[in-house]
Amino acid sequence: MKPEGPIRVLLIDDQPLFRRALTTALNRHPDIHARACPADIPAIREHLLRDHPEVILASANLHHDGLLPLVRRLRAHYPVPLLLYSEKTEPDERIARALELGATETLVVHSDPRPRSVNAAADRLVVRIRAVAGGLPLPPVVSPPGPRVGLFRAAGVDPARYVVAIGASTGGTQALPWFLSHVPPDFPPTVIVQHMPAGFTQAFANRLDGLSAARVSEAADGEPLRPGCVLIARGDTHLTVRVAGSGWVARYTDRAPVNRHCPSVDVLFESVARAVGRQAVGILMTGMGNDGAAGLLMLRRAGAVTIAQNEQSCIVYGMPKEAVERGAALYTAAPEEMPALILRTLEDRMRHERPMPVGPR
Repeated sequence: MKPEGPIRVLLIDDQPLFRRALTTALNRHPDIHARACPADIPAIREHLLRDHPEVILASANLHHDGLLPLVRRLRAHYPVPLLLYSEKTEPDERIARALELGATETLVVHSDPRPRSVNAAADRLVVRIRAVAGGLPLPPVVSPPGPRVGLFRAAGVDPARYVVAIGASTGGTQALPWFLSHVPPDFPPTVIVQHMPAGFTQAFANRLDGLSAARVSEAADGEPLRPGCVLIARGDTHLTVRVAGSGWVARYTDRAPVNRHCPSVDVLFESVARAVGRQAVGILMTGMGNDGAAGLLMLRRAGAVTIAQNEQSCIVYGMPKEAVERGAALYTAAPEEMPALILRTLEDRMRHERPMPVGPR
C-alpha cells in the first residue's frame, strides 16, 4: 500500500528556469510534493536520503551524456518508477537504451517555461505519476528465467497458421523485452502496439531486435505477417491486421485517438478478431487505463487464446486488470512465461481439433 500523504517526487533537470517552473506547477496539485535538482550525483543522493521520493522524473536531455549512467545508478540503488520526458520526437537511441535499462516510460514535454505551457506539461506528467505510484515493488530490469520454449514446428505446430497480437502501455518497455527474449526463432507472426510517442518506436524496435531470436522491426504499411517476425506499430497511426490471400498483412489506418491513444490496442485487437479469429493469440500487458480490454474480450468471443499479464509482474496493473474483470482473459501470466504458455495451449488445441474437411462442404 502507498503511504498516506502526497506523492513524493524528485525532478532532475539541468535547465534551471524550466526545472523551477515545472516543480512549481507540479506542486499546484495537492496530492504531489515535488522537489528538484540538477543531474548532480551528490545532490541527487542527498534528496534520495532526505526526501525518499516515490517517483523520479528526469529530463531525457541531460547534459554530458548523463542520462544512461543516471538510469543505471537509480535502478541499481533506488528502484522506484523513473519517468523520462523529452522534447524530441525523432528516433533517439539513448532514450531507447534508457527504457531498456529500466526507465518506466518516456513522454513528450516541451521545455517552455511560460505558465500555460509548463502547467499543461505538469498536468500531463501528474496523470502518469499517479499511475505509477502504487506502492508495489518494482520488477527487476533483467528478465527472470522463464520456461524453455522449443521450436513450434518441432512440436508439430505450424506457426504460419496463427497471429499473436500484443498491447502494452506504461511498463511495456520492460515487459516486452522479457517476453521477446523467450520466444523461439519460429514464433508465430506477431504485431505489437506499445503506447509510445511518435518517433521513438523505430529505436525501440531496433533495441528489441537485439534481444530476441525473432526479427523485430517497425511495421511498414502492407507488410506481410511472417513466422519469426515481430512488427511494432508506429507511434502516430493505428495499426490493423487484414486478410491478404492465404495470409495476413499489417495495415495502417487513421490517426484519430481511440481511448485517448493512437495507436490504440483496441483498434489492433478488434481487427485481429475479425481477420484472424480463432487462430489468434491476444496478450494485454501492463499499462494504465482500459485500452485493449474491450478488444481482448472481442478476441476471446472469436475463439482466440487470450492472456493478461499478472498483477505481480506489472508496473501498472490497469489495462490487464480491466480485461480480467471483464472476463476477457483465459489465462494470466508473467511475460517471460507467456511464450511457453502459448506453445502448450496451441499444441493442446491442435490435438483436440477435428480434422478440417477437404473440398467443398
